[in-house]
Amino acid sequence: MLKRKLAAEALGTALLLIGVVGSGIMAERLSPTDAGLQLFQNAAATAGVLLVIIVMFGPLSGAHFNPVVTLADWALGGFPRRHVAAYISAQITGAVIGTVLANLMFDLDAVNWSTKTRSAGHLWLGEVIATVGLVAVIFALVRTGRLQLVAGSVAAYIGAAYYFSSSTSFANPAVTLGRMFSDTFAGIEPSSAPMFILMQLIGLVLATGLIRFIYPDTRPDPV
Repeated sequence: MLKRKLAAEALGTALLLIGVVGSGIMAERLSPTDAGLQLFQNAAATAGVLLVIIVMFGPLSGAHFNPVVTLADWALGGFPRRHVAAYISAQITGAVIGTVLANLMFDLDAVNWSTKTRSAGHLWLGEVIATVGLVAVIFALVRTGRLQLVAGSVAAYIGAAYYFSSSTSFANPAVTLGRMFSDTFAGIEPSSAPMFILMQLIGLVLATGLIRFIYPDTRPDPV
C-alpha cells in the first residue's frame, strides 16, 4: 500500500511541475511581450492541474505533493512519522522528473539550469505568507471535517496567490527544487532556492502553530 501511495505522490508532483513549467513556457511563447498575461496563463494552468491531481490522488495518498504539507500533517498528528522521509523523497523525485519532461515537451534541453534570480527580502516575506496561507487552508478544512472542499480551495488559493504574493507563491520545497531545472518563465536560480525553502519552512512552523490555536480539536485524515 505504501508503494502505491509513494507512486501517487511522485506522479502527482510530476504532473504539477509539468503544469507549472509547461504552462510557463507556453505563456512565454504565446504572449512574449505581456508579462501580466504570462502570469495569468501560468496561474490558471497551475490551479487547474492542482484541482485535478488532488481529486485523482487524494483518496490514495492524501494528495500532499509538497514536503511542507507532509510535515504539517505529521506535526498535527495526522500522518505517521515513519513515512515522512519516503513521501518527501517521492515528491522531490516527481518534481525533477516533471520539470525535465516539461523541458523536453517544448524541445528544450532536459536539464537547463535556471538563471532567474529570486533573491530579496520582500520575496522571502512573500514565501512565508504564501506558505502560511496554504497550510492554513488545508488543515482548517481537514480539522473541521470538510475534506470535499480541499481540492477546490487549494486550487483557488494557489491561483490567487500567484498574484497577491510577491514571490508568485512557490510555497513548496519540492516545486522550488524542480523549478531550478528549467531556465524559463517559472524557473528559479539554484542559488536563490535555499532561502525560498527556508522561508517555506518558517511558514510551516507559523501555520502549524496557528492551526493548533484556532482548531485545537484534531480530526486526522488517515493516510
